Amino acid sequence: MQILQTLGSYILFIQSLFINREKFRIYLKLTIDECLSLGVGSVFLIAVVSLFLGAVTVIQTAYNLSGPFVPKFIIGTIVRDMTVLEMAPTLTCLILAGKVGSAIAGGIGTMRITEQIDALEVMGINSASYLALPKIIACVVMFPLLVIMAGYLTIVAGQFIGVHVAKVVSEEDFAYGLRAGFKDINIVVTIIKSFVFGYIISSISAFNGYVTNGGALEVGESITKALTTSCLALLTADYLIAELFI
Repeated sequence: MQILQTLGSYILFIQSLFINREKFRIYLKLTIDECLSLGVGSVFLIAVVSLFLGAVTVIQTAYNLSGPFVPKFIIGTIVRDMTVLEMAPTLTCLILAGKVGSAIAGGIGTMRITEQIDALEVMGINSASYLALPKIIACVVMFPLLVIMAGYLTIVAGQFIGVHVAKVVSEEDFAYGLRAGFKDINIVVTIIKSFVFGYIISSISAFNGYVTNGGALEVGESITKALTTSCLALLTADYLIAELFI
């Protein structure tokens, strides 16, 4: 019953985002600010993680395919498919769930316990829409861009480490492996995942922050609940999208 009650409250929260909204120009400014804060502010973290993921992936792949009968170009193919289908969208968004999701839940939760949300309601502003909608739109817009960047950096790092540092594959073999058997649908699935994951993380985090009651301890609990629920929902969506499109 508790799960159904929470799910119903979440649906009502999402519905309230589109009622009595403010003017478009206000949301435009808020959304741009959130894109800079949540999206651009995460570029460095995602870049560093992607570079190391690419390096580790190519080394471990080469180690496990060290047999004399395995063609070297398979390394590039495996790195490509792992990056495009899972590491770029799923791992990147799991990291963003920790950084962006906690920022959203903590920020809105703090506003709730300090009665700033009540002040917005007194002024006749739809606080749920004013606070959460720009964050959700910003995440839906920025997550695909971050995922594309993560995929590119992972493959580039894998190629550099595999060819020039570990020297486990030649540049020609790695490049051939990247092109061999490539399916365009994989890119489409990755972009769809990033849109869906951006919505899941931002909306669940905003909801948990918005319904916070109590003090600072409850804000921490809301952040933990937001991260846990977001990750579970993200992994469930990952499976359903893979089942549907692949």
